[in-house]
Amino acid sequence: MKRKSEQKVSLDRLGGTPVLRELMAKAELHRQAEYQVLAALPKGLASGTRFVSLKEGELVLSAESAGKASQIRFRQHEIMEKVREHEAFQFVWKLKVKVSPPRFQEKPTFRKEPLSKENARLLKEEAGHTKDKKLREVLEKLASHVRT
Repeated sequence: MKRKSEQKVSLDRLGGTPVLRELMAKAELHRQAEYQVLAALPKGLASGTRFVSLKEGELVLSAESAGKASQIRFRQHEIMEKVREHEAFQFVWKLKVKVSPPRFQEKPTFRKEPLSKENARLLKEEAGHTKDKKLREVLEKLASHVRT
């Protein structure tokens, strides 16, 4: 059995293999095609949209939301007209849009706002009018969380 250090294959050693060169060439073609397609999209629709494929005249895009996908579908004739200006896309006759939401979304950090002096005053006032001892204590404790 080989050691882990021997199992690792560096990109430099693979650089000479024809399979990797072919994959790199395909990736570059895809990148260029995506650039051309995204340039043809109206402003505001390009962000969150990706070029998926072009097979037999069918251009496939993916959008991050259903709303954006609907907007692309609504303007598909305008988009296809602009895309056809490029030689590689001259035979595009159909546009298909798939919805592919991002895998991970950052959750907004929740930040507690400190209590304003006015709200603290109102809580203390309400605590003074409350007959329930436990509720009064809770309201007074809340009132003590005033922003300074």
